[in-house]
Amino acid sequence: MTLPKFYPIFDSVSWLERALPLGVTMVQLRMKERPHADLRNDIRTALDLTRQHGAMLVVNDHWQIAIDEGADWLHLGQEDLDTADLPAIRRAGLRLGISTHDHAELDRALSLSPDYVALGPVYPTILKKMKWRQQGLDRVTEWKRLVGDIPLCAIGGMNVDRAEGAFAAGADLVSVVTDITLNPEPESRIREWMRVCA
Repeated sequence: MTLPKFYPIFDSVSWLERALPLGVTMVQLRMKERPHADLRNDIRTALDLTRQHGAMLVVNDHWQIAIDEGADWLHLGQEDLDTADLPAIRRAGLRLGISTHDHAELDRALSLSPDYVALGPVYPTILKKMKWRQQGLDRVTEWKRLVGDIPLCAIGGMNVDRAEGAFAAGADLVSVVTDITLNPEPESRIREWMRVCA
């Protein structure tokens, strides 16, 4: 499977409204600590938006809502795997991305036949406190050797200047968050990313 090389992650529908008109074709919606009704409404709105723009929406974590609302893609972290109903997810036909940080997690992910594997943090990240140290580009190369044809996503501390190195090391796609959301000109930054990932 060939996925877009540029894979931004946003925490609100308002970011999708800004990014999708610029030509973003795959985006993850990662919302934490929201009331269930709000999550459902936002995921439904995000699905409508992405479909209007011919883009793919990846729902982070909220697998039951993803199934209920007819989403095509789901992303699960390792902790999410502990509680998700994986047979139900597969029966619903959802494509699945899985986060990994070490060999044990990668083995677990590969046993589930994921549609992509994410490795992070490649660089130090300010997004969330993690027990994992930065993985580095050598680990990206190692992971690509281990996952083979499964698309590999590099995430964590990514910015436009680091993208080329991640791709050269073996990443098939790059996820980015704060390099866009904390940028004083987010739309311009998205356009830069799209040029780098063209």
